[in-house]
Amino acid sequence: MATDQALHGLDQLELGPVQQAADRGRIARRVWVAAWPKLLAIVLVLAIWELVALSGWKHYVLKGPAPVLSNLWDQLLHGQLWGIIGDTLQSAVVGYAVALLIGSVLGLMVARIPPLRAAVGSIVTGLTTMPSVVWVPFAIVIFGESYQAILFVVILGAAPSIANGLITGVDYTPPLLLRAGRTMGLRGFALYRYLVLPASLPAYVAGMKQGWAFAWRSLMAGEIVVQIVGQFSIGQALSVDQQNLDFTSVSSLMIVILVIGIVVDTLFSKADRAIRKRRGLLDAAAAG
Repeated sequence: MATDQALHGLDQLELGPVQQAADRGRIARRVWVAAWPKLLAIVLVLAIWELVALSGWKHYVLKGPAPVLSNLWDQLLHGQLWGIIGDTLQSAVVGYAVALLIGSVLGLMVARIPPLRAAVGSIVTGLTTMPSVVWVPFAIVIFGESYQAILFVVILGAAPSIANGLITGVDYTPPLLLRAGRTMGLRGFALYRYLVLPASLPAYVAGMKQGWAFAWRSLMAGEIVVQIVGQFSIGQALSVDQQNLDFTSVSSLMIVILVIGIVVDTLFSKADRAIRKRRGLLDAAAAG
């Protein structure tokens, strides 16, 4: 018996590096499968961009990818771009957090109080269709050209989508599940805490994801129009570069905006995938 155990231990020692190499190979394959479509898209965009630049169209202002990427790299290394990004992200986080709180409370109230739904349900849906830039003049009239005006635009851009996501999730909670919860003694807050909200989570996360997209667009619109003394954000930098007809800096900032949006969208997609995987809504092959 002792000899068998010793041999088994030796086998494990021999197979250990092989297994680790196989695991690394699987991870590398998964990374490659996820990355190559994005890499191909980037290559195609850069190629088309370069061809347009070489064609001579708008040659006085239009530059190719190389000068723009060089400008972006230089700004990241030596410019004030990191500070600009930090100011904008701070506004995005604060505005989205307030919108998340307001949208969640409003969505839950509208979903479960019929008179309130009859009164404001269609208004919440209608607010999601309004372009965020429409709110900018309204915000400036009320708050002036201030940080509060920008936050106001961000909140109004994001909160209705978050509320609609939660309303949809609550509406699609199966009645049988609600009856089962009440049979088990769940009432009032406990019913929502332990049954309704978890059941609504996929639609709620989808609403949060859409809310972030609207918040990000609203923030850019607000920063471009609202000029705040002492604060230099991405939107304000875009406005200055536009006035100077600085194509390279404008393009660099647009790349930054796009990258931030993709990164946050990826985080929401991972959260959605984790929820679906936990609930058995992903095919085993796709989940692997």
